[in-house]
This record gives sequence, C-alpha cells and structure tokens, in this order.
Amino acid sequence: MDRPEFAHASWGMEFYDLDAKTVLASVNGDRLFVPGSTTKLLTMGTAIEVLGADHRFRTRVYRTGPIRNGVLEGDLVLVASGDPNLSGRRRPDGSYAFVDRDHSYGGVPAAGDPLRTLREIATQVASRGIKSVTGQLIVDASLFTEGDRELGTNVVLSPMVVNDNVVDVVVTPGARAGDPAGVVVSPRTSYLTVQAMLSTSDSGVANSVRTTEDSGSVDHRVLVMTGSVPRGAPVNMRWTVASPRRFGEITLSEVLGDAGVRVLPRLGQRVLDLAALSRFYADSLMVAEHVSLALTAEAVVLLKTSQNLHASNFPLLLGALPASRTSGKNGFDLAREWLQREGLDLDGAVQGDGAGGDAFFSPRFMSRYLALVATRPWAAAFQSALPILGRDGTLATIQVTSAGAGKVFAKTGTFATYDPLNKRTLVTGKGLAGYFTAKSGRRIAFAVYVNNLAVAKGDPAIVAGQALGEIASLAWEHLR
Repeated sequence: MDRPEFAHASWGMEFYDLDAKTVLASVNGDRLFVPGSTTKLLTMGTAIEVLGADHRFRTRVYRTGPIRNGVLEGDLVLVASGDPNLSGRRRPDGSYAFVDRDHSYGGVPAAGDPLRTLREIATQVASRGIKSVTGQLIVDASLFTEGDRELGTNVVLSPMVVNDNVVDVVVTPGARAGDPAGVVVSPRTSYLTVQAMLSTSDSGVANSVRTTEDSGSVDHRVLVMTGSVPRGAPVNMRWTVASPRRFGEITLSEVLGDAGVRVLPRLGQRVLDLAALSRFYADSLMVAEHVSLALTAEAVVLLKTSQNLHASNFPLLLGALPASRTSGKNGFDLAREWLQREGLDLDGAVQGDGAGGDAFFSPRFMSRYLALVATRPWAAAFQSALPILGRDGTLATIQVTSAGAGKVFAKTGTFATYDPLNKRTLVTGKGLAGYFTAKSGRRIAFAVYVNNLAVAKGDPAIVAGQALGEIASLAWEHLR
C-alpha cells in the first residue's frame, strides 16, 4: 500500500475467519469500492441459490403442424431458454471447457465446433423423420428482451446464446514480415462474410488492423479487414453478433440443412404472434430438446473466465421466472430478499448489473457474503469454480511463483477508464475476493480492493492485479 505507484490510490480489504467468525485484518472494511467483476460472485451465487445447484436449462424445438411423408406442414420453433452454453464447450466428462482468456475478450477460442450443440439439436429433428418444412425456422427469444449490450465486451444480451454471441475471427501472423496473415472465421455461416487483406509486420510493431462493417442487411454482414499484424501469437478479433435471435435462426437452419432437413429461416417481414405460437409448446409436438449440464458446471465458465455475457444475463433470467413475473420482481429483488433473510447488511452493497460495470461493494460486505456462501450445500462446487492463484482462469498469470500460488481461490475484477488529460489508463477498480485455507489452518474468506490507480510505466491493471495477488499470498502464508 505504501509503494510509490499507489500514492493516489485507495485501498480496502478484510480477512474473515470462517470458523471463529472473527475479523483477522481490515483496512477501510466498511467503505464502498468499485469492485469490477468480483460482482460476479454475488450474481452467480444468487443464481445458484434461486435456481438450485442442479438446475439445467432445457432448450426445446416444437413443430406447429403434422408430419406427412417427411414433410412438416408448419414451422419449427426453437424456444430460447437462456442456456449460456449452446456452443462447443461440453466435454465427455460432464464439464464445460474453458480457456483462461475467454474468446469474448480476444482469447483463442476453445477447440471444437462452436455449433456442435445446434448440430445435436438438428440431428434430433431429422430423427423424427422430418426432411423438409413448409414453414420457417423461428427462434422464440421472448424470455426477456434482447438488444442491450453488456458493459464490458459489448456483446448483445439475449436468451438466445450461440457461441457466446460472437463470431471468432482468428488472425495468425506469417513467419516473416511481409508474409500474408491467415484468417480463420468460426463458426462459418452466411450471417457474416469476412474479407481480409492482412500482412505480417515485424514483432514489436503495433497492430494496425482496420475494420469496416457493411451492415446494410440484417441477414448478411460483411466485415472488411485491412492492415497488418506483428509476428507472434494468433489474435482473435472477434465480432459481436448484432441480433442473437436472428443469428440463431440462420445458423440453426444451416445445420438443419447439413442434417438433411430443408428449412428457411424466418422471413424478415414476418410478424410473429408469440401467443399463438406458444399453443404449440406441448410435449406431443416437441421434436428436439437440449438439456444443459448442471448450473454448477456453468459457474466454472462464468467465474474462471469472468464471462460477462453469462453474468449480465442472469439477473434478466431470474426476473423472467414465472414467480418473478407474477410478483413484478427482477433478479436484484431476489438477491436482496435472499441476503436480507440471511441477515447481511446491504448498506455495503450497490449493484446495477450482473457483471460488475455498475456496482460498489465494501470489503466487509463481500467477506460476509462469501462467509454466507460457505454455509450453503453448494459451497464446495462454488469455491472450486473460482480461479486459482497462479494456476488458471483470470489468475493464471498472477503471482505464479509465490508461496500462495495454487492455494488461493478467488474472483478477480477490473474496471478502467481513459484519462484524456494525461493520455493514460486509470484503473478505477481492481478487486480480488474469495477463499483460502491459510498455512496456519484457518479457513478465510477475504476481499481486497484498490481503486483509482494510474502508473507512469506499464499497464496499471497488471500492476494492481499482481499487488492484490501478492497480498493474498502473504495472507495465506502469515495469517495466524
């Protein structure tokens, strides 16, 4: 805290003994701080508490007419359930794969076909003997309103989520300066055409890729990329899907075609009567169903990678529950009711979104919240879903050789803005909150925040992240 780079920064922290129920160390424990994505601890915990640890999303496809001689005389309707993992993440061992730096943040996408889940749905439809459809393929995304963009990655929020609502555009530099750079688009779909004319520059030269998007058609976008990338590792210049619902209709119709089912995506001028469509949502008319893994498996993706879209969707999902709609409550109402029932002091908490773009927390509130979570039946699964210091997720590169590496399970958080006066980045919020069993044997819940940090040299987010990790490691080693 006394290092020169933190001269203008504000610090807050609290370390709480879970068994003795006592504070072991505290600095500004009751003051509000910008928490960044440590907010996702509250978002994910509330979702598990409300929905249940074994909650599974069920994405169903219905027919609106009879099947005669392989022809469906009607429409196919996929009802979006809010499943965040209609993707290629699912692994045979019953878990979801993740990459430490998620593709939504420009990381290289996970291996596998991002449309695999949609292909499995298409195979089920084909197995019903459907070879062609006289109507259209429709996505009912009415669970909650689509269209807002979350505050971190600018991805569109929607109950329809295919490949996290991005198209990965991975640019691989050539071996030598002057060589053309390779471009791989995934998933490949008629929704987006990428025209790339990119070359390779010397390592150390700044990336100079220019992109221009032709958005004249809602069904076909063209992304033109020109310029150069420096020699080095591949870069994912992912493109955010403008309408997840439409993206779902187009991609599913294409994979249905691959499965031998001819169907057109919903015609653009068609106005849907969702109340009339919903009359067909019956088990006898269901032709496909995808069941997700348990919600605790999704927690690994959300918390390890700090997946903003998933987190931003959860308050909307909770507000869309039948009981919530009947009572006029939203996801934050459900969170408040739960925390108040458990006796938490909410004066130390402010939350306006699921990911952390609009929130303030005190270290005291966050440590007590984590103490509450530690009493829940799903506590072990929640803790194991957190990044591990120096090992994986958003903590993979933090304090790798420290004494506490591999011992601290915690969620990171970063919020930053640009300072035009000084032409630098100001980290308005950096946080680390989670658990460890100290070297002394004490079980600790903790939260550490540093706000308003700018540095003369380097990346202030990295400086702050390493400092928070260092504090957590020292606490693991020395708290008695």
